[in-house]
Amino acid sequence: MLHLSTMKKLERATIIKKILDSYYPKTPIPLDHNDTFSLLIAVLLSAQCTDERVNKITPKLFSVAANAKSMSKISVNKIYKIIKPCGLGPQKSKAIHELSNILMKKFDGDVPNNFKDLEKLPGVGHKTASVVMSQGFGMPAFAVDTHIHRLAQRWGLTNGKNVKVTEQDLKNLFPEESWNKLHLQIIFWGREYCSARSCFGLECEICKTCYPKRTKPFMHKKP
Repeated sequence: MLHLSTMKKLERATIIKKILDSYYPKTPIPLDHNDTFSLLIAVLLSAQCTDERVNKITPKLFSVAANAKSMSKISVNKIYKIIKPCGLGPQKSKAIHELSNILMKKFDGDVPNNFKDLEKLPGVGHKTASVVMSQGFGMPAFAVDTHIHRLAQRWGLTNGKNVKVTEQDLKNLFPEESWNKLHLQIIFWGREYCSARSCFGLECEICKTCYPKRTKPFMHKKP
C-alpha cells in the first residue's frame, strides 16, 4: 500500500473529494441572486469583498434596477453610492453601467451563456465568467480564485505557477461533472477549516491526511 506521504496527485484528489463530499453533501450558492443578471452583478461586486457584504448591498441595488435595461438607465454615480461599501466602487460602478448597456445593445438584455462573450464584458474576468457559467447556466466550469489557488498548492494538486495552470490541473484531476460543486466545496472548506491566515498546510483534516509528515508551514507561490 502506498504511504500517504508519497501518494500521487490523483490519489490525493480522490481522498480530498471524499472528505469534501462528507462535509458538504449540499452546496448552496453563497451569493444571493434571482437570475443570471443578478448573479453576474453579485459576482462582480464580490471581488475583494465578502459574500455577506455583497448580499446586504445587492437587494438595495436591485430594488433600484433589477435588470440590464433599468441598470443602463441610471447613472454611474447612483450605482456607486449604493455599492460603495463593497470596495473598488469607482471601477465596479462604471463596469456595471457599461456592461448593462452592452447587454442591451448586443444581447437584448440577456447575459450571454458562453465564455467568449462574457469575458468581453467590462469588469468580467475568467473567474467571474466561470462562476456565471457554472452557477448561472449549469455549464461545467472550475472558477479558481486566489484562495482555491492556495489550497490546491497546500494539498499538492498543482505546482502553483499561476491560477490558469491551477485551474487546468484541477480540471485534469477531477471529473467534469464534479467541477461546479467542488468549486463551492473547496471555498466552504477554506473558510471553515483551512483559511488563508491559518492551517498553513498543517492543521485541517485534508492537509494532515495528504501530508501527515509535514512539519513546517507550507509556503505558497503567488498567483
